[in-house]
Amino acid sequence: MSNFSDSLDPVEWRISDAPIEYPVAVDAMEHRIAEIHAGNAPETVWLLEHPPLYTAGTSADPTELLDNNRFPVYSTGRGGRHTNHVPGQRVAYAMLDLKHRGGDVRRYVRDLEQWIIDTLAQFAIIGERREGRVGIWVTRGAPANPLHREDKIAAIGVRVRHWIAYHGISLNVEPDLEHFGGIVPCGIDEHGVTSLWDLGQTASMPEVDLALRHCFETVFGRETTTAEGMP
Repeated sequence: MSNFSDSLDPVEWRISDAPIEYPVAVDAMEHRIAEIHAGNAPETVWLLEHPPLYTAGTSADPTELLDNNRFPVYSTGRGGRHTNHVPGQRVAYAMLDLKHRGGDVRRYVRDLEQWIIDTLAQFAIIGERREGRVGIWVTRGAPANPLHREDKIAAIGVRVRHWIAYHGISLNVEPDLEHFGGIVPCGIDEHGVTSLWDLGQTASMPEVDLALRHCFETVFGRETTTAEGMP
């Protein structure tokens, strides 16, 4: 769990019901982190879905965009490579002040990973880290089973400005997994992609949101308050 000053305000928790266009979301995040940096707004977690699109992070390889005609493609300042956002995927943008969280970006990423792992555990899914691979992974089948494989269930991408972290995580709840075929997800082509529904856990988005909120407070050690969705 992250340790930081008890004098901080609760993290503001926002949920958008309608899909948010990617450029609109980025503009809203950048406005909010400027407000956080100026001391005019609390840290914020924003839960949303995007309409179908691909994003290319700062390490993206153009050859890993396999179908550039399927969805719009947006270059983004977050870390990482190509990823896919579609309805049925819960995106959680976390705008948090790292100066009050130890000033350690690597530790922050580990906390994001733990947040996903703990959330998945609420649905009896074992999420795991893998050395050299970004995101959270699920093992399917015993190692000796010919059908044994590892699939990615959640992605992580972070950008930091003025020590305020933004962007965050995306967790596959019930997206159309076929759309991941238009990219090499996060540059890893030897493994697949999965979701809660693909694994037989037919959780609703509100149920996932509740688990994310509970586990956020456990991992990051800060209570949350509810506000209307952004922008």
